[in-house]
Parts: sequence; structure tokens; C-alpha cells
Amino acid sequence: MEIEFKFCIPPERLAAVQAAARRGTHAQIRMEARYFDTPDAALSSRGIAFRLRREGNQWVQTVKALGDGPLDREEHNVDRGQAHATGPAPEPQPELHAGTVAGTRLLHALQAASGPLTETYGTEMDRVTRDIAFKGGVVELALDTGRVIAHRGTQQQKEARICELELELKAGPLAGLAALATRWATRHGLFLSTVSKAERGERLLAPQWARPATKAAPMKASVPRKHFLQGRELQRTVVAHCLQQILGNASEIVEGGGDEEHVHQLRIGIRRLRTALRELAPLAPGAFDPAWEPTLVEVFQRLGQLRDRGQALQPIVAEMRDAGAPALEVRAAMKEAPGPCAAAIVRTPAFQAALISLMAFTARGLDAPSATGGEALDAKDARRLLQKRMRSLHAKVREGAQGFAALPAEEQHRLRKRLKRLRYLTEFVEPALDAEGHAFLASLQPALTAMGRLGDERVACTLYGQVAATDPRAWFGVGWLTARQALTIAACQEALGHIADMPHLHKTAQR
Repeated sequence: MEIEFKFCIPPERLAAVQAAARRGTHAQIRMEARYFDTPDAALSSRGIAFRLRREGNQWVQTVKALGDGPLDREEHNVDRGQAHATGPAPEPQPELHAGTVAGTRLLHALQAASGPLTETYGTEMDRVTRDIAFKGGVVELALDTGRVIAHRGTQQQKEARICELELELKAGPLAGLAALATRWATRHGLFLSTVSKAERGERLLAPQWARPATKAAPMKASVPRKHFLQGRELQRTVVAHCLQQILGNASEIVEGGGDEEHVHQLRIGIRRLRTALRELAPLAPGAFDPAWEPTLVEVFQRLGQLRDRGQALQPIVAEMRDAGAPALEVRAAMKEAPGPCAAAIVRTPAFQAALISLMAFTARGLDAPSATGGEALDAKDARRLLQKRMRSLHAKVREGAQGFAALPAEEQHRLRKRLKRLRYLTEFVEPALDAEGHAFLASLQPALTAMGRLGDERVACTLYGQVAATDPRAWFGVGWLTARQALTIAACQEALGHIADMPHLHKTAQR
């Protein structure tokens, strides 16, 4: 299993990175690869990449598959013999990977495929490698520059740029890799990306590629049952789960393919992660780095400003248009100085450093000591603590729901945040919930939807009020939104009243 960080390099920083990569003893090699899949994409649809690559004068066959966490990759390589200048490439032989984790996944995918393996795309690139020693360990640096090519030799040939830096731990503590990755990212403006060379090839094959925004997957689909509630394992599992959503959307944004939904889902991922850091911290005191929170808050808020002026406004503007509002492009009418785009916010060194640190946290062994030496809770105590915290949040939500309409706007917003924390915490422990867990989560959604609408309407009313100072047409929006507020609050009150009773955590989940 590999443990590595993969970064994209901004074009204006490439020369400096190349010079830094070639310092000291290094090697350079020319690589050409052929990637294979079936007509029904049996491999790529399962996150598997299968290739034959010419590395200098040697052919190497490789299969890669997703690992358990954002830093983990299952990989197996097989030497396929010497490469000759005029000789043909060897035929792919998937069975050579039998008996390995990645190979087993490859063979299972091929058994379910509807057709044979065929070449789909290829890569041509130069790789510079060197070992970087740190106290107690070694990291291999690999700088790849070149191109991905699809439909080679035809009128439909397409290409995509490769400009990546990988840092892989060869020996020693993971902390050394994380520290080195942070230094390189900060010094050279690098940014993390989960888009692989194989995925770049898949995008070239598609007539119109649009990677959908990554939403949070159910915890019960991926977490181990054994000892699930033990403190340190639960922390690591939940943080890794949150990072899957964060990294998927952040990668698409920094690569230039993200839209407003990617920004929205990235914010949800950050909010879920902040909930995990807050609610799960007592399970293994000192395990979480307090430096993560301020950076996450800043990025969350800056992205929120973009969403408030984009996605949150769209349905409201459409409804007002149907209600007879005068033609007005409110986003253009705000006349604000252009601020940083989503990609610039995500690429900030502080956020990239936080992501590196968080990814390293998920890859540490379960026996890793906490930063302060605090004792991690066992399954029994963790279950008791989590059940108590869930009941406390549930009670506060029930209490606020009874007089929601009379609460000040700030308290209503605070209740919404509390309800989100209750939802996310419940999702984190869902594999250990009794049969009522799914019904409870479903009962939260109507209230969250209604309160989200209330928040969006209030933001929109403020924005229309700002525009009205220079454009009287915006007063329609102010009046329409003000008149709607009582109805929206009543809808929140009703939805809050239907929240189900709190489910219980199974004692059997401790085993």
C-alpha cells in the first residue's frame, strides 16, 4: 500500500519546482503508458486503473485501486521484461496480479465486465525522481510533466497536460512526510488534487466531461464494524470519511472544473468535519490539532459569501420573477469589487497545509499516541459519551422548536446549526444505531430544508436591500421577501415538531 501526497503545479511555478526537484542526486526517465478498460468501463467505474508502462528500457504492468483513506492506494507492479526500440509492447495479463488486494479487485471487475480489455488512452511524460531524507526516514519525490492522449492518431485526438508532484513515504514516520509535503506546497504554491492520470484520460474520452459534485456517502457503507465505537478508530474513520467529500470537491474546484454545486458540497464537507472535530474530540483527548479549526472556519466563511451571491439566490430570483418582479440581475447590480474566486480560496497555503495534516491524521495507525498523551476511550465509554451528546443536542433542538417563531433571528440560526450538528453526529455513528436510526435521520431533513430556506431568504433580503439603495427595482424583492417571512417561519415550526425520538446506540457494536 502506498502512502503519498499528489500535488498539481501552477504553470508559473513549474520552473522553480523543476530546479528544486533536480537538486542533488536525481534520476530522469522517459515514460510511455497504455491504459486499458472494457467497453462498459468496468475498471474506471470502480476506481481501478490498469496499465502497461515503458520506463526507460523496461515494461512494467500496474494495477491501482482505491484504498481505505484519502492517503491510501492499493497498487501492485509486475515486471514485464525489457523494452526494445522497435519491438511491440507486451499484451496485458491481469492474472499476474492475482493474490494481491488491487489484483483481486481487478479480476472481480473483469469477471463482471461485458467485453474484453482494450486500450483506451495513453500518457507520454518525463519523470524526475530523487530521495529526500528526513530525521528517521526517506521520501521519494517524483515530478511528472507531459501529456495524456486519447484517440491517438485520429482526427478526434485529444490531449491534456500532466504537471504533478508526488511525495511518497518510503521509510520512517508519517509525520516526516506530512512536514515535507507542507514545506513544498507552501514554498511553491502547490495544491492537492485527487484527479489521477487515469481520470484525466477518462475525461478526454468523454464527449462532455462534468464530474458531479461529491456528496457525503453513508458511513455504514464503508466503516469497519469491529470496534467501531472505540475512540481513536472512530475519530480516524470519521475524519477520513469527511475528507473524501472535501477533497473530491476541492480538487475539481482547483482544477477549474467546479461549479456552484461543488462549492456548496465542499462547504457541507467542511461543516461535517468541524462537527466531527468538535463532537468526537473527547473520545481521544489531544488527537485533533487545534490549528485545523481556524483555517476551516475561514475557508467555510469565504466560500459562503460566494454561495450567498450565487446558488442561494437562484431559486428565490426565479420565484420572484414568476410573481411579477421587475427585470433585475441582482448579482450584477451589487457592484462589488471582484473578490477571490473559489479556486483561489481553496488554493490558499493555510488551507492546503490543513488538508495535508488532516490526511496524515487519517493514515496514522490506531496505536498512534495522542498529542497530549490523553487516554482514548474504549467502546463502552465512547458509546456512553456519544449517546449523552446526541441526547443533549436533541433536547436543545426540541426546546427551541417549541417557541421557534418567537426566537430572535440569531437564536433561530443557532438552532439550525445545532440541528445540523445533531444530524451529522447521528450520521457518523449510524452503523451502530438501532433500527430507528434511519427514520430519525429522515425526520430531521424537512426541518433542515425549511430552516435552510429561511436563511437563504434572509440573506437575499439583505442583498436586495443593498441594491435598492441605487436601483429602486430591488424594492420589490425586499417587500416580497419580508412578506414571506412569517410563512417560512411557520413552515420551520411545523417541520421541527415532527422530529422523531432519539435512537439508541447498540451495545453489540462494541464487539
